[in-house]
Amino acid sequence: MVKLVNQTLFALKIKGKKLYIFNASDIRSLFGVSSVAASALLHRYKKQGFVVQLKKGFYSFPDILPPDVYVASKLYTPSYISLEFALSYHGVIPETVYEITSVTTKATRRFEALGKIFSYRKIKKIAYTGYEIQKQKNLSFNIADAEKAFVDTNYLRLMNGQKPISRFNKEKINPIRAKKYASLFGNKKLLSIITTTLQ
Repeated sequence: MVKLVNQTLFALKIKGKKLYIFNASDIRSLFGVSSVAASALLHRYKKQGFVVQLKKGFYSFPDILPPDVYVASKLYTPSYISLEFALSYHGVIPETVYEITSVTTKATRRFEALGKIFSYRKIKKIAYTGYEIQKQKNLSFNIADAEKAFVDTNYLRLMNGQKPISRFNKEKINPIRAKKYASLFGNKKLLSIITTTLQ
């Protein structure tokens, strides 16, 4: 059955469904093959360089790679882009950030895919908010607003014994919104840091 799905048909069907990231389950439902056959097919195409593996079980076509922000939203869920990458994205910090940083309610994780680092840091479920859906190349991804990215970053820096962010554009941060987000963490020191740094 694996041999019956040739590369042309394989690419045509998946691209036709606009599946920029796909897995064995997608192959199974699209081509009516077994789990074993779907996995074998993907393994064979990966070896041939016809598809690229983003992480175990997740694949993409090298000629139509989706944006990094979209990849970040699919590699590990639930998650939203935050921390330094989001701060740079919103123009809050001047640096260009190459690691795509996200937060999640699950365990902290780090993946290397497409020559990039995708990192996910755990935060409390009650504080998992303050993000919006944006699009790149018509593909949706979740990203923290400027205030939430600022609070998330300072929270994790506090947890790691690091100093708060010092170089940032205050005009890009709404202090009232930032303090509201900080209160979700139930950490008085964090609330104090956010209040002090935004004065």
